[in-house]
Amino acid sequence: MRHLGLTIAAAALAAGLAGCGKPSNTQAQNAQAPSSEQPAAGAPGEPTPEQKKALVATLPAPYNTGDVEDGEAKFAICKSCHTLTSGGPDMTGPNLYGIFGRKVASKAGYTYSDPMKAQDFTWDAQHLDQWLTDPKAMVPNTKMTFPGFKDQKDRIDVIAYLKAETSPNS
Repeated sequence: MRHLGLTIAAAALAAGLAGCGKPSNTQAQNAQAPSSEQPAAGAPGEPTPEQKKALVATLPAPYNTGDVEDGEAKFAICKSCHTLTSGGPDMTGPNLYGIFGRKVASKAGYTYSDPMKAQDFTWDAQHLDQWLTDPKAMVPNTKMTFPGFKDQKDRIDVIAYLKAETSPNS
């Protein structure tokens, strides 16, 4: 029975990692050597729990009701391809720090697909919701292979988590 559990766990891990593809050598090197700009846990640049709640409260309804802790748990699948910290490396996907208010496909140093570069919008809660529902429906032929979160509550929570974790402190 234990062998079956390990087999299932290994299969789940492989499926999660396969969803984002394999990083290039440069991306793998970046993932192993994080930028010196990345703040340590508890660093002055990291928002407090109160600041995180205040950041989530700035989102429009229904995103302002998101559960940051649940969003963090749901975002775990995304961590194989994305980092969230200031100065964090790009991986298979771009670093998402500062995503809110960023023009699509504009993060310096990341190579976006042509279909993403052809888009013309700024990332906000509504665009993230659409993207997280089904990236390939929003941007056909995007290189992102993630199928999306079908449950609206999951998307709301992930968006709240992203707001809390990727917003620069003012």
